[in-house]
Amino acid sequence: APKKATPKAETPAVETTIVTVPVETKPNKAPQADKPQKLSALDAAAKILAEEKEPLTTKEMMAAMVAKGYWTSPAGKTPHATLYSVILREIQTKGTEARFTKTDRGHFTLAGN
Repeated sequence: APKKATPKAETPAVETTIVTVPVETKPNKAPQADKPQKLSALDAAAKILAEEKEPLTTKEMMAAMVAKGYWTSPAGKTPHATLYSVILREIQTKGTEARFTKTDRGHFTLAGN
């Protein structure tokens, strides 16, 4: 025997109400005036090269950066190798806009010096 179609029950209309809830945001921290902004190793290297006016190796840059208090190593074993890599990456990616130029094997100076 053929099945009889059962009538579908009408679905009642559903009212939806959208409620907006304010999201708490963290207050912006005021910059501390008494604490100078810590330089990145790359920025500190640029500052050292600007002061020295001659090509330096990354080991020499690291020694000067630490001695002058511009940057301290976060307990890395070869920060000079990391700095070397970061300087080369900036030269590669920024090209003529890079702050550094390689003068000799392992020696860098500021662009324009």
